[in-house]
Amino acid sequence: MKKFLVFLFVVSMFSLFFAQQLPPGIPRNETFIADNLTGRAANPGNFNIWATWVWNDRGIQNLLLEPLWCVEYATGEIINALAAESPKYNSDFTELTIKLRKGVYWSDGVPFTADDLIYTIELAKNTPGFGYNSQMQQVKEIVKVDDYTVVIKLNAPNSRFHTYFLDRWGALRPLPKHVFEKVEDPLTFTFNPPVGTGPYVLHSYDPGGYWTLWQRREDWDRTPTGMLYGMPQPKYVLFITYGGPEKQVLAMAQHQLDAADLTLEALKAVLNRVKTARAWRKNFPWTVNIDPCVTGLHFNTAKEPFNNPEVRWALVFAIDIVEYAANAFDGAVTLSPIHIPLTTAYYNWYFTKLEDWLKNFEIDLGNGEKFKPYDPEAGFRLAEYARKRGYPVPDNPELIKRIFGPGWWKYAPDVAAKLLEKNGFYRDEQGRWHLPNGELWKITITTGTNPAHPGYRNAFAAAQAWKKFGIDVTVQTTDAAATLDQRGEFEVSTDWPAAEPWGGHPDLFRVLEPFHSKYIRPIGENAPWGNYARWSNSEMDRIIDEIQKTAWGDTKKLIELGVEGLKLLVKEMPTIPTFNYPGVIAWDEHYWTNYPGAENMYAQPYHHWPNFKYMLPFLKPTGRK
Repeated sequence: MKKFLVFLFVVSMFSLFFAQQLPPGIPRNETFIADNLTGRAANPGNFNIWATWVWNDRGIQNLLLEPLWCVEYATGEIINALAAESPKYNSDFTELTIKLRKGVYWSDGVPFTADDLIYTIELAKNTPGFGYNSQMQQVKEIVKVDDYTVVIKLNAPNSRFHTYFLDRWGALRPLPKHVFEKVEDPLTFTFNPPVGTGPYVLHSYDPGGYWTLWQRREDWDRTPTGMLYGMPQPKYVLFITYGGPEKQVLAMAQHQLDAADLTLEALKAVLNRVKTARAWRKNFPWTVNIDPCVTGLHFNTAKEPFNNPEVRWALVFAIDIVEYAANAFDGAVTLSPIHIPLTTAYYNWYFTKLEDWLKNFEIDLGNGEKFKPYDPEAGFRLAEYARKRGYPVPDNPELIKRIFGPGWWKYAPDVAAKLLEKNGFYRDEQGRWHLPNGELWKITITTGTNPAHPGYRNAFAAAQAWKKFGIDVTVQTTDAAATLDQRGEFEVSTDWPAAEPWGGHPDLFRVLEPFHSKYIRPIGENAPWGNYARWSNSEMDRIIDEIQKTAWGDTKKLIELGVEGLKLLVKEMPTIPTFNYPGVIAWDEHYWTNYPGAENMYAQPYHHWPNFKYMLPFLKPTGRK
């Protein structure tokens, strides 16, 4: 045990030493240092992102490689990267034409052409175990029109086939044909040294997996990033795993870490200790509220009593969302009553079209009694909580709605009781709820083990709310949460209440498709991500089928269908959306400024996302040595 502790100390000191003493010839003021979100790489010498997980966010997806298209959810747009324009489908969606950007070169000097894209698709299709192998089975034939034009013919209509190449933390990114065609086994090939179309190349890495250092290409102008946005300002980018939040805070205090994802408590410590540090918002609630994820709770509708929508709604009414948000994140969240995050784009595309409906939506309590559950004042109540905590809160009502959320569902324990009693539940003399069969009602909420994660915090906030209502609730924290959720071996989980939307396009097919009845699996079998709830509805099937037949560019019809789908999810409430993913990120402006904050929202703010490379040209060096 003593030797193990000594080893950990040496490793942590080595990591800190590396950040403080960069290799010879690597100036600190020309280097951007970011904490590695997914931690230490277990296979640091492997860069084959197509064959396995290789800690993609340590610079592979976010510096080395370019996709055909990339979602920029901060601005609500789709970036044409290796593709020169949007894809073009024929009338029945059995063919799509892709035009590629001219003048792009791989980092070893070989031109990027249609041959690379064709080879990537064919290799993925013909190699079981390779990334996107199953999806590429849809390809019937690929036709090379010229060096920069490809026509893909499909076995069946699919108006969304191009989204497999649309980067949103994951896509089939083109690989270099001239490298992989010489490889005997693409599944075991480590792709080291890696070759990319992005603006950086590998400089060096730690064999222990703690850090990876990248250097800007001399020919950065022959990459999509350079062509679109100009030269990335840092000459070097270092991704490093420091360890716990206290080590990240210390590194930032010493100006040896420029960006990091933190716990809320660590963020407060950084802002208090580091004069040059800032968060997404300069004032409370600090957190990133444009992340294209909505957090919440997931009911297992394959288990009683969660198969009953009135029981699910009763559990919604047992939550005081302001108290809930205070317990989870000290109120530093943006509420969302619908199953998509209320980023600026989705607020405008969807919430504005749903607000009146939400205000008039009614639930039947029985005996002719109706109840309107929507609370348009919830965001203002959350803002008032923050004001009482001493945090600065704007006076502008519209700004409050955008920061704290426009509304949520009413805290109505009396209405919750009516719904439960209507369905045979009853309270005993101690105020404890019993199931219709007389058993004490016990709920287990399954979540992960990371106390900083929104899922973990949702779990304990829900447990506190439902215990207060009189339900016996236990939170099960486990490293196996993802597996248990997928197999349906849970009652309530804290997986996202719906699959994440694209972020930069109004199409909600990605959100709604997992709810199609054709994907329903019994408990014990893996369900699709986005519907571990195992809920389906024939009307939702119709909506999903209609979206699949609608052109990607027909945004008017897509929004109309998306509104229908969101209304149905609200009515049935198979999962509960609570608030946008509250990204807790800090930047130190000692060496670099002009980060994309809430007041300067030109790009998404995370260093681990694939479009980090598109942010780097806009950073400004301070000139500090």
